[in-house]
Amino acid sequence: MKRPTVSRPGFPASPCIDICSLDENDHCLGCQRSVQEIVAWSRMSAEEQWAVVNDLPLRRRLGNGP
Repeated sequence: MKRPTVSRPGFPASPCIDICSLDENDHCLGCQRSVQEIVAWSRMSAEEQWAVVNDLPLRRRLGNGP
């Protein structure tokens, strides 16, 4: 069951889709974020989070992480 995401004003919601499994390069197969991005997410600025979120469609198309 997908947990609800709470977004702070100006910040994107977490891209987590509860498919938390890492590939051989430590990128999540569900959200396409790197382990470093996942760990740092709550400490990132809104601009940093939006940069990650905006990059995710390309990562999905390419089938790999950052």
